[in-house]
Amino acid sequence: MADDVRPPWLSDLVCAVSAPTQVWCGPDGEVDGARGVEGFWHGDVRVVRSAVLTVDGERVTTVLLAPDGVAAVFTAAVPRHVTGPVPDPVVRVDRRRTVAPGVGREEVVVTSVAPEPLRCVVSVTLTSDLGPMDAVRGGRPTPVLAPGDGPVWSGDGVRAEVVAPGARVCVAGTEVVLTWDVDLAPGASWRGSWEVRAHDERAVVVGPASPAGWAQRWSVACPDVRLERWVQRALADLEGLRAAHADHPDDVFVAAGAPWYLTLFGRDALWTARMLLPLGWETAASTLRVLAAFQGVRTDPATAEEPGKVLHEVRRGTAEHGGGMSLPPVYYGTVDATSLWVCLLHEAWRAGMPDAEVAGLLPNLEAALAWQSGVGEGFLRYADPTGRGLANQGWKDSADSVQWHAGGLADPPVALCEVQAYAYEAALAGAEVLEHFGRDATAHRAWAARLRTRFRDRFWVHPSGGPSPASFPAIALDGAGRAVDSLTSNVGHLLGTGLLDAEEAAVVAAHLASPEMSAGFGLRTLSSRAAGFSPLSYHCGSVWAHDTAIAVTGLVRDGFADAVVPLVEGLLAAAEAFGYRVPELHAGDARDEVPAPVPYPASCRPQAWSAAAAVAVAAACAQAPGSALPAVTITAR
Repeated sequence: MADDVRPPWLSDLVCAVSAPTQVWCGPDGEVDGARGVEGFWHGDVRVVRSAVLTVDGERVTTVLLAPDGVAAVFTAAVPRHVTGPVPDPVVRVDRRRTVAPGVGREEVVVTSVAPEPLRCVVSVTLTSDLGPMDAVRGGRPTPVLAPGDGPVWSGDGVRAEVVAPGARVCVAGTEVVLTWDVDLAPGASWRGSWEVRAHDERAVVVGPASPAGWAQRWSVACPDVRLERWVQRALADLEGLRAAHADHPDDVFVAAGAPWYLTLFGRDALWTARMLLPLGWETAASTLRVLAAFQGVRTDPATAEEPGKVLHEVRRGTAEHGGGMSLPPVYYGTVDATSLWVCLLHEAWRAGMPDAEVAGLLPNLEAALAWQSGVGEGFLRYADPTGRGLANQGWKDSADSVQWHAGGLADPPVALCEVQAYAYEAALAGAEVLEHFGRDATAHRAWAARLRTRFRDRFWVHPSGGPSPASFPAIALDGAGRAVDSLTSNVGHLLGTGLLDAEEAAVVAAHLASPEMSAGFGLRTLSSRAAGFSPLSYHCGSVWAHDTAIAVTGLVRDGFADAVVPLVEGLLAAAEAFGYRVPELHAGDARDEVPAPVPYPASCRPQAWSAAAAVAVAAACAQAPGSALPAVTITAR
């Protein structure tokens, strides 16, 4: 994220999503364009900028909001129609807004309890800017457009058409006005609807051919009802985020999140599929295939493509993020997705992915392993040679995410600690798969062993001058090979990978449980003792649910289930406070200092790996019977 880009704040907005289509509005239900991101979106284009409903020329007053995954329901009263000896509203408006791939629909029900017949005029006024997502996200102007022939907007390969059965349709300047004359007898109701149908001939993301049905196929039982409710809501959100690439419509993945990331992101899709493995291997397999289809085959500094490398993201066009950042439509600026792809292949195979499907990906596996071992006796590092790509290319990809304990940013090229752990795990996991198919993997096992030794020699920070319980793995090595001495949540990603021995894992577990890292609503991304700590920083003090869930999973795998209890309790408290739609991130304030987790204003939601974290936490609890964690059972219906 470039320093001068200020995404519209999202924390008080309402979203319904069915990839690649989504709608954002205010808590009053209105899509009025006043808060930046509102509108009906299809892919990376806003096809309706505003959609304002009035009754007799007056906006309604919303009294109830009920968001639910692909839908949002709003109940409102009409202030003008208040009669009788007490000021009771006599006209009620119920609106149900839903999305499906390529379609945004609103159903309107107007009910009267007036003692006399009532006539009113219901209107919906719509505008469009066909605004590109990167422009809206960056706060750049997106002028309202005049419709073409009828209630249709089109341009740059996008067409959006408004359909409203029974309505009078008037095109006036830049507005499309839908009008219904409504006659209501006492106690009667009127029903009307309108929808926008969108098509993008340059779309890279399309809707899935069929639903996954996770919520119908799987159940989670737990004495702590918060975990059940979180999983239930998460599965509904994940269903809405399922998508496919237009060139590979049969291979479904989970799009990274709404509103900005409703497309294929390598790292996010891999982590999400990995967390969902307790519910079956199928999503992992299709995610692996679609990413394999884009695996790098050449060296291109402009796109960061390299042979064997797994991509970062795909878009319909170049994304201009401001501050000089300009990402090409297919961008490979990620240092960790390749190793994570290998890890997911191994885990999906262990979870039941058929040998025949795995065999088809063996060439991609060998290319990925060759890419990561290409560093030889060094470490996996990244740097952006173009000055237009991501400055940081791990999961913490903001410009200030890798900093020293005393302040100041690490100089590139940067070698992140968790990336070495992913690579170590991938080398051994990939070796196991290769050997199963009769291929030699001796070199990969030997490379992993040497990497483990190098990591122990170079990454550990010893504040007292030598190994002690106060020691911890650095977040990274900088371009000069110095250990960047901040204690961060990145160290939680080392657990469960095998990179650490038992004593080292115990030290990391103790740090994660300390007050400087465990905030009470999850795991802080940066120690509260660091100079750069800020609870509302994107990556330097905030809490990310998926980050905490990764640490929870690693702690359980390495035998520290009891250390997980406060982290799980913190996530459950946060989930309850957010109505179980856990956002991309929230503030890292201490729980005893705030009444509830503080929203990060620009946080996306639903976010794939934040939702999938619910399944990961449930699975971790299920794998630790007899511990202090809640007892969990995951069963197929």
